[in-house]
Amino acid sequence: MVDSTPTIYDVAERAGVSIATVSRALNSLDSVRPTTRDKVLRAMEELDFVPNAVARGLSIGRHGILGLVFTRVAGENNGLAVEEASLLYTDIVIRGAETRAAEKGYSLLLSSFDESHPSGMSALLSLTGTVDGLIVMDRVLGDEDVAYLARRIPVVLLAGSGDSTAAITIRVDNEFAMSALAEHLVNVHQVSNVGFVTGALESPDATARANGFRASVTRLGAEMADADFLEADWTSAGGEAAMRARLDRDEPLPEVFACANDQMAVGVIFALQERGRRVPEDILVTGFDDITLTRYFSPPLTTIRQSGGVLGSVAVDALVSTIDGTDKIERVIVLPVELVVRASCGCASDPEEPLRQLHASSYTHQRVHA
Repeated sequence: MVDSTPTIYDVAERAGVSIATVSRALNSLDSVRPTTRDKVLRAMEELDFVPNAVARGLSIGRHGILGLVFTRVAGENNGLAVEEASLLYTDIVIRGAETRAAEKGYSLLLSSFDESHPSGMSALLSLTGTVDGLIVMDRVLGDEDVAYLARRIPVVLLAGSGDSTAAITIRVDNEFAMSALAEHLVNVHQVSNVGFVTGALESPDATARANGFRASVTRLGAEMADADFLEADWTSAGGEAAMRARLDRDEPLPEVFACANDQMAVGVIFALQERGRRVPEDILVTGFDDITLTRYFSPPLTTIRQSGGVLGSVAVDALVSTIDGTDKIERVIVLPVELVVRASCGCASDPEEPLRQLHASSYTHQRVHA
């Protein structure tokens, strides 16, 4: 059976031009005169010709695909933790990036990465021949690996330390957020003994939030005992396990546990309530992120609101601008945050209450638009 699908050769013949001219017209190059482009477009319409996106990409050295790489959760036997990590905050970031990529005319390719796996880095490097740029989420790569990768392809880091000179970093203002949270707890609720539940310590977000909270409560005159600095893994199961281990110690609890993300806070509250400790009557708990379920949790969670969707969207803007070379991009883009006061810290939980703006950074969305 003969394939009757029109080809670029048919378009060239119908328009009376060369194949190279058709290719230049498809890619809107300035070297094609408007009248010639009109002839090519008219021929395409008459033949019902649909350009092959892959072929067009090859002709200009583009694939039309952006990659987004996130950390594969450790613990193959903990299916709940893996499912949770993929469906909550990471998913919000991915949705924001995917929507913005489509608006920019790109597809988004997702890839999970396990640095401990022998084939991890080679698999990541293989993506550089498939995508036009990479968005790398928290805890995926160290600075040396980022520099190595960025020599081959444009890279945007999400939640990095900001020290990388090879890639653009997009993060939220962790330090200011934790300072403002500490001020709320100490000044409004008069706490003097505090605890903190951190995520994986290799994470720049975990480090920034832990250091910012510790420094702020110390400055305000509160104390944090070593026993009350708990390390978890960003999941609710991890927060639950860390709090159970702390409750097993025969030592008084602090007045509050601030958590580096909402998922761990949910696990912490579950473990406390399981042992008969009421939140907020017996102990206060706070989170970070403002994922949707926390406003419906019992008690509703006091937290720091950041928008994962905006984080993903801005990452795509920055990456596409870098690929196109159209804008001068800031090496570090810091996004603003808000304190959302609910019942878990002992405040009234009124959904109509306006949010308290913590910090309006100098970031503007137009700065990274292509």
